[in-house]
Amino acid sequence: MEVHLDDRSPFRVVRLSGDVDLHSSPRARQAILDCLRAGSPVLVDLSGVSYMDSSGVASLVEGYQLARKTRVEFGLAAASAPVLNVLRLARLDQVFPIHPSVEDRLSRG
Repeated sequence: MEVHLDDRSPFRVVRLSGDVDLHSSPRARQAILDCLRAGSPVLVDLSGVSYMDSSGVASLVEGYQLARKTRVEFGLAAASAPVLNVLRLARLDQVFPIHPSVEDRLSRG
C-alpha cells in the first residue's frame, strides 16, 4: 500500500493505493490521524484501493471518531467497488460521508 498526502485547500487529501490490510493499515491510520490532529479537514481518496480488510475499515472508523471528537470534517472519496462493498456490508456507507470523487467534494466548497 502507498500513502500520498496532498494539500487541496481546505482539505488534506490522504490518497491510499493498493491493498489496505493488517500489514499496511497502520500506515494509513497514522497518516489520517496525523492530519486530523493537525486540525486539517481530511478527505480519504480510496480510488486506488483494490482491497480493504477489517483492519483498514477500523483505521477509517478511528479517523471518523477523532474527527467527530475534534469537530474536524472527515470524508471518503472515490471508493472502488470492492471497498464500497465492504463499507456497505458493515453499514458504514450510512455513517461516513462518501463522495463520488475528490473533485466532487472540493467543488462544493
